[in-house]
Amino acid sequence: MTAPNILLVMADQMAPAFLPIYGHALTRAPHMSALARDGIVFDSAYCASPLCSPARASFVTGLLPSRTRVYDNAAEFAADIPTFAHRLRLSGYRTILSGKMHFCGPDQLHGFEERLTTDIYPADYGWTPDWDRPQDRPSWYHNMGSVAQAGVCVRTNQLDFDDEVAFTSERALYDLARARDRRPFLLVSSFTHPHDPFAVPQTYWDLYRDADIPLPGPAPAPLDPHSLRLRHVCAMDAEPVTAAQVRAARRAYLGAISYVDDCLGRLMAALRETGLAENTIVVLTSDHGEMLGERGLWYKMNFFEGGARVPLVIAAPGRFSPRRVAASVSALDLLPTLVDFAGGEAPAAGSIDGRSLVAHCEGRPGHDEAIGEYLAEGAIAPMAMIRRGRMKFIHAPPDPDLLFDVAADPGERDNLAASTAHAATVAAFLDEVARRWRLDALDAEVRASQRRRRLVDAALAKGDVRAWDFQPFRDAGKSYVRNSMDLDDLEAMARFPRVGR
Repeated sequence: MTAPNILLVMADQMAPAFLPIYGHALTRAPHMSALARDGIVFDSAYCASPLCSPARASFVTGLLPSRTRVYDNAAEFAADIPTFAHRLRLSGYRTILSGKMHFCGPDQLHGFEERLTTDIYPADYGWTPDWDRPQDRPSWYHNMGSVAQAGVCVRTNQLDFDDEVAFTSERALYDLARARDRRPFLLVSSFTHPHDPFAVPQTYWDLYRDADIPLPGPAPAPLDPHSLRLRHVCAMDAEPVTAAQVRAARRAYLGAISYVDDCLGRLMAALRETGLAENTIVVLTSDHGEMLGERGLWYKMNFFEGGARVPLVIAAPGRFSPRRVAASVSALDLLPTLVDFAGGEAPAAGSIDGRSLVAHCEGRPGHDEAIGEYLAEGAIAPMAMIRRGRMKFIHAPPDPDLLFDVAADPGERDNLAASTAHAATVAAFLDEVARRWRLDALDAEVRASQRRRRLVDAALAKGDVRAWDFQPFRDAGKSYVRNSMDLDDLEAMARFPRVGR
């Protein structure tokens, strides 16, 4: 087969538990469901870090945050770290990005040849957390306003952004089909919905009814220390919300998933209309999950199933038969997988943390493991997660360990870490943590990085401010019809399907 095109569609904060392809009967997402029917559905996929920037840097590099040094949403992503865009570009691909990737720092391309939009979030150090003062709640961080004000809207900045992402991605597909450049392409279309705030237009709100929206289950008692810190950092105790507000937030969240589904539908239609669908692998995923009130928590920033598990669908009709994969895998695994799809040179052993998913796609035995780190808001020391087989182990030096049998206890209500029956399992996991990480050294580096960035950010805010945010450029002199172009050639090339003379 010729090298396939790759369309990678990423949503933001889209938890599998609320998708029909993972058993949620209420959510309307027919395009995701159709993709899943034709593809491989990974039932146990996890992000490498349950926060936007760290998750995305790990997703494009195949490296854990401790190796990318993207510890939080304001940590610089170094330009010398290879991404899957670099690797596919070396393999002859045209690499295009539309939408959110939350790259922090002056490099806003990271291997992409073209970027069609700016980012929705800032690229500077302004959102740097402070582990030295954990009692101080960042004024710029999540609060319960997204829940208290949930409901119907006409417009939001997120709708403005995602409408642009959908349009530029759709137009890119038509441009690729009409172009003389016949290189295979990688197009990443990255939407910011269903990330809070929980506000959707009436059309999507009306897909659901209040009476059908279940409230979250009760919070465990007592909460673990990290959950208590998250409630503080997001002001969950300072800003209590009503049951009606909680239901409205959950209803709007489902509506936002339906909106993303419509965007996916537009891109899938463009692939079909251009004839590109036959040789295009489509990947659907998210950067992390959303708790949506479960376990007394909102948003992400934790390794519970709601916060860390992500959807992952790979559809490649003619290459792989549809199936479901029960083994645990990671977003880290996407880089080597895409390189394999593209026929590129495999990363050297040990150079990345991910492993290819091709065996899983082909129905052969593959790895069953996901590793994660959390080094940002709400933490006071590095947190590590190991998911393997039935078990998930979560370790942070200041806190009691957490061990869950996720197969038997998907709600993670029964912490087995203190059980004598599981003492050997906990000991083995602790030994593995000690082999994998030097958490004391990582703690020191995270704190030093935070101090450096806060100083630099304060300095750069003085005087003439020069932003790192990406500035999309479109040459109007080469757009549509211009006198520098041969009109007959232009019309023949711009029309699709192309016509000859």
